[in-house]
Amino acid sequence: MLKLTKIRRVWISGILVAISFILKNLLGHHIITDITMIASTIVAGTPILKNAISAIRYKILGIDALVSIAVIGAVLIGEYWEAAAVTFLFMFGDFLESKTIEKTRSSIKALLELTPDIARVIREGNEIEISPDEVVKGDIAVIKPGEKIPVDGTVIEGNAYVNQAAITGESIPVNKIPGDEVFSGTVIETGYIKVRADRVGEDTTFARILQMVEEAQDKKAKTQKFLEKFSKYYTPGIIVLSVIMFLITRDLALSLTLLVIACPGALVISTPVSIVAGIGNGAKNGILIKGGEIMEKLGKVKVLAFDKTGTLTKGRPQVNSLKAYDISEDELLRIAAIGEAYSEHPIGKAIINKAEETIGKISQVPSEAEIIPGQGLKVVIDNSTVLIGNRKLLVENGLIIDVSQEAYIRSQEEQGQTVVLVATPERLLGVISIADTIREDAKKMVVNLKRLGIKKIVMLTGDNRRAAGAISNELGLDEYYAELLPENKVEVLERLRGKYGLAAMVGDGVNDAPALASADLGIAIGGAGTDVAMETADVVLMSNELKKLSHAIGLSRATVRNMKQNISFSLAVAGVLLAGVLVKTVDLSFGMLIHELSVLLVVINAVRLLGYGRTRFKLMS
Repeated sequence: MLKLTKIRRVWISGILVAISFILKNLLGHHIITDITMIASTIVAGTPILKNAISAIRYKILGIDALVSIAVIGAVLIGEYWEAAAVTFLFMFGDFLESKTIEKTRSSIKALLELTPDIARVIREGNEIEISPDEVVKGDIAVIKPGEKIPVDGTVIEGNAYVNQAAITGESIPVNKIPGDEVFSGTVIETGYIKVRADRVGEDTTFARILQMVEEAQDKKAKTQKFLEKFSKYYTPGIIVLSVIMFLITRDLALSLTLLVIACPGALVISTPVSIVAGIGNGAKNGILIKGGEIMEKLGKVKVLAFDKTGTLTKGRPQVNSLKAYDISEDELLRIAAIGEAYSEHPIGKAIINKAEETIGKISQVPSEAEIIPGQGLKVVIDNSTVLIGNRKLLVENGLIIDVSQEAYIRSQEEQGQTVVLVATPERLLGVISIADTIREDAKKMVVNLKRLGIKKIVMLTGDNRRAAGAISNELGLDEYYAELLPENKVEVLERLRGKYGLAAMVGDGVNDAPALASADLGIAIGGAGTDVAMETADVVLMSNELKKLSHAIGLSRATVRNMKQNISFSLAVAGVLLAGVLVKTVDLSFGMLIHELSVLLVVINAVRLLGYGRTRFKLMS
């Protein structure tokens, strides 16, 4: 037996409705005409009735129930044309709506299509092709031009240009050489590489992005939750109102028409369709927005607080100068590098890199190490205690810096340098001056954010005041807060929220977890492959491009604006139709036509969000 799919039902019922219309005008009220109309009603109305019954079983009175009641009523009073027209229009509208909604999910669908389908790995000296799910950590994967990388891993051989758009949203391929990190789902455009698998299967960045995007679509915005709650009470209310109208007017056709035109279809779909389109646009551009509520909040942010190192700066600081006291500069570097052996902070890595460049590979590690948040490190090297950090660390340990040393430190800080002090509990051993480079696009980003209406843009850093002030002035920030411990950042955010409104924290996700978690919104920049960023932040910018932040905030505002447009339009259409019913100028079939058109227009309006950010197609800002 031929299965009636949705498209087949649309075609069959459409042909029957067209024949019915012709027969109605040629033969008038005739048995052949009536049979054709009833046949059309059965073809189009059966799935509607099934959906209604299924929903009622779960104590849900939805749109399908309203339409079913109206159609059954129309058949009972002999209004076969109205029943045929209403069922066809409802089914046709539902078909167009589902096709158009597919468009809003196109960015997410495009991501799914980038899922690697094969992996070529070396086992027992041979290249074999297996499913990406069968790759295990430590396998060596071989990827050739045009192929998708099946794992997160490290390049161990070869050279290739990799298109990372699926992860970071970057359109320009990135050159990958041995030692570089690559991600699952990215594509080699030219070249050939061998990759050691570090993360496989569901642990890869690409798999986690897909999971988070899918979860984000299920996390509803406050507006959406309200509308669903409203619909829960509104639909039964309309049924009661229709019954009251019939009891008063004794006009069954009028009451049935009220049921149809009062369907809140456009209103219910107005918010989720915009949210899905907005999240899809973000995912396509390397921006993970974790749900509808986050999308709404992002557009209402009044304060943006930035971490400095790795966020406003490149996060690749370099040692610029050394000042040693009573020891050689090489010995100063050696001690500092040993102390920083376990450090993940960019400043620690800068010291290690400088030491290896100057005196060679250092394999020694401290026998004891204690990280003191916001101050530095206390380590034991060669049975001696060494302090490596800022002034606070030395003061806390009772060490006083003499006048000449303090003068030198201040002169370095006034030049925008970050100073790392190396000392024993008795004396200062030396000063290491380090500077990071401000990102090229940081100043432009600040200008763009102010144009978007952000009230306050500030910097929160553990660095010294002079270095922080130099960067703040260069970027044109409103304020800066320096020499902060992690808990101090949380306190500052709380004060800013109380004074200006919704506050978001922007960091690299590595050492900003407390601030990212405590802010109204946590935004992580450069989160590709970073567990902390992916888990802690509400919004993750997968690349290090600061312009993505302006895009994310602009997209959020466009999405909220789109939702408001849809809601206003839906309410206006419902109001006009209701007035038309009450003055008896809107009949059942015409009411359904307008209802379906309004739903379709709401979806089409949401589809526009997929074009946000394009130079030739941008929503008004």
